[in-house]
Amino acid sequence: MEFYIADFKQIKEGKVTDIYFERTLKTLEYLGIKDAKVRMEVHSYGLPKGYEWALFTGLEEVLHLLEGVPVNVYAMPEGTLFKEIEPVMIIEGNYLDFGIYETAFLGILRHYSSISTKAARLKYLAMDKTLFFFGLRSLHPALAPMADRAAYIGGMDGVSGAMSKEYLGVDPSGTMPHALMLVVGDNVKAWKAFDEAMAPEVPRITLVDTFEDERTEALKAATLLGKKLYGVRLDTPSSRRGNFRKIIQEVRWTLKIHGYDHVKIFASGGIDEEDIINLRDIVDGFGVGTSIAFPPSVDFSADIVEKFVDGKWVPFTKRGKWPGAKQVYRCGKLNDIITLMDQNPPTSDCKPLLQKYIENGKIVKPLPSPKEIRDYVIKQLTELQSS
Repeated sequence: MEFYIADFKQIKEGKVTDIYFERTLKTLEYLGIKDAKVRMEVHSYGLPKGYEWALFTGLEEVLHLLEGVPVNVYAMPEGTLFKEIEPVMIIEGNYLDFGIYETAFLGILRHYSSISTKAARLKYLAMDKTLFFFGLRSLHPALAPMADRAAYIGGMDGVSGAMSKEYLGVDPSGTMPHALMLVVGDNVKAWKAFDEAMAPEVPRITLVDTFEDERTEALKAATLLGKKLYGVRLDTPSSRRGNFRKIIQEVRWTLKIHGYDHVKIFASGGIDEEDIINLRDIVDGFGVGTSIAFPPSVDFSADIVEKFVDGKWVPFTKRGKWPGAKQVYRCGKLNDIITLMDQNPPTSDCKPLLQKYIENGKIVKPLPSPKEIRDYVIKQLTELQSS
């Protein structure tokens, strides 16, 4: 293998699975059990420390994984905020038909939702500030499209992957690396060449911490490009950072007194939640990488919660989990009520979150675009802020 990755065909064939699922199916076949109709629920019984909610993403890929398998799938819409214990997805069918896929669908949902949740938390804190996801260099390149999509639908305003236009429908975002100035050997010459080489629609955002003081380089860039300069990015290394907030304030003041109020300031370099809280009032945006690419894990698990016995569904699960397949009703903002799947809504203004997406192996519900999912996420975050 040139790259140690599985392709869609291998995953669809059930080859990417933990060995104990293969052994479980062989054991059931040995016992002559051919029909074990169950309802399996995906949920998180413990969100990362300090998290009151998480964001459910990765559904589209799971639906393609299970398409053609004789199961019914109920799920929250992709991009829904949820709380612990709430089921985000239910698979209904013969366990022997879908059990082999548990490794794959849990991996998809955990990884996607972890990245998207971190992106949403940062967007919730930054909200009116621009956030770019620059985390692809933290990941195996085979995961780049997935990571950009997860970060974008989680609330990022832009992603850096050059392929993102193809599958997200958004133009990739980026400034310039230190390598440009280092190869050219002169920051002003590099900025001038960048301006001349780039198409007009590319924002002129210069990196201003390569050779000199940030204040000095920012003023040089503004003097060179004038009104064409959209912004400056500070990526000051930790060994030189000192008080990053005061450095940014100094740059802002210097640009202002020289008549460059229009120049926006972007901060990057190890940005996380605390940095956004500390800097959001003095910058226009952030470039965020590792904290989104390697976020706290949203630990989904999948558990059988009901069995079909003698013509009816019977609540049945392991200890430590709530028996019975469930519905989640949203009764305004993030006020959720969990009921059994077949119960009526608590009140008329409560809306069921789990909807049928697959019926007997066929996808029966239109899937939204990445932009539509992101808009849905932003709407929920805005409602949270106003509560």
